[in-house]
Amino acid sequence: MTPAQLSVVFFLQLAVIIVACRGVGWLAKRYLGQPQVVGEMIAGVILGPSLLGLLAPDIQALLFPKESKSVLFVGAQFGVGLYMFLVGLGFRGDHFKSNAGSAAAVSLSGMAAPFLLAILITPWLMSHGLFNEALTLPQTTLFMGACIAITAFPMLARIIHERGLSGTPLGTLSLSAGAIDDAGAWAVLAIVLATFGDGPMVAVKAIGGGLAFAVFMLTLGPRLLAPLGRKAEREGKVSQTTLGIVLILFLLSAWAMDAAGIHAVFGGFLLGCVIPRGVLATELRKQLEPFAVVVLLPMFFTYSGLHTQLTLVDNVELALVTLGILVASILAKGVACWGAARLTGQDNATAMGIGALMNARGLMELIIINIGLQKGIIGPALFSMLVVMAIVTTLMASPLFELVYGRKARARGELGALNEQDSEFAEVREAR
Repeated sequence: MTPAQLSVVFFLQLAVIIVACRGVGWLAKRYLGQPQVVGEMIAGVILGPSLLGLLAPDIQALLFPKESKSVLFVGAQFGVGLYMFLVGLGFRGDHFKSNAGSAAAVSLSGMAAPFLLAILITPWLMSHGLFNEALTLPQTTLFMGACIAITAFPMLARIIHERGLSGTPLGTLSLSAGAIDDAGAWAVLAIVLATFGDGPMVAVKAIGGGLAFAVFMLTLGPRLLAPLGRKAEREGKVSQTTLGIVLILFLLSAWAMDAAGIHAVFGGFLLGCVIPRGVLATELRKQLEPFAVVVLLPMFFTYSGLHTQLTLVDNVELALVTLGILVASILAKGVACWGAARLTGQDNATAMGIGALMNARGLMELIIINIGLQKGIIGPALFSMLVVMAIVTTLMASPLFELVYGRKARARGELGALNEQDSEFAEVREAR
């Protein structure tokens, strides 16, 4: 395709993506009680080979030709990275400090239990020929553990935001645990890739580079960014120059984490966490959130959906294996996170709410298993099983959270108060 042809296809793609995500998201909210984000994830799968490609392959190929996927990929990474920057802007450092012990306990438990489960079930999965036969048991166990341990960090953030929990102890604790959890899972993935033939420097660069960047941002970042905060306070607004500087910093942060081998979303999130609070953070979120949520983020869901084929689980044996992975994964992560939250002083409703949220795996899971498929670690059958696990656990998160936490909190009048805290973004949410 020529650049002009790619341009024409891109504009049509984006129009279709926005219509599908807004439409399916609205249906999910109205009739299923799911957050907008879950509907958008489903819309991405619908636009891929699992449905549109199955029912109308010619139309799907016309809308999403192979040559255009690289352009869609860039937009997808930009969208999810920018959204995680916005999530970082709402991150409450004081709540994190007061809940640091709980966050560490929840995240470590949410990783330890899935890896113990992986030790038990990976030999069984290998006996079914679901992994590359050239891999050793430790390699496949580490990869499977990362798949089960991962949390849908971007989706977790959107669910917390849409429920009016941004900046609350539960929301901050869940985001803190999710961030630590996912960073650990990416580090494990880097180790697997290193042992699989990409060399030890992959793991060294990912773990060392990620830690160095996080330490730099959390220690020196606030001081270096303080002048931007003072400028915004003096002017009472965020000028175009300030907005440009912040966007450049966001792009460099995303590049640093991507180059290290972790993921661009963590760069954006860390930058958002250290942006000075006040006029700067408030105005940045008001200016960037509508476009990021409505236009850019759906590209991320669609790109992942284009690589998802649910039709590969096509017999009873594979269906039973899928069910076993699903049930074991839910119990391992959900129960472990609930137990850790309880042991660190959280009440039962809050602990169960955290367990429900941390159990969602979403498209972070899809990113990991796409890497596994691309590198030849897993085959198409196991890939499809893990896609099912990702979708089901994500669909469960919101209604389960409502069941174990939302109703009790609303009865005590807590959710109303939480929504008032987020009232400055009410117009954006109403527009969505």
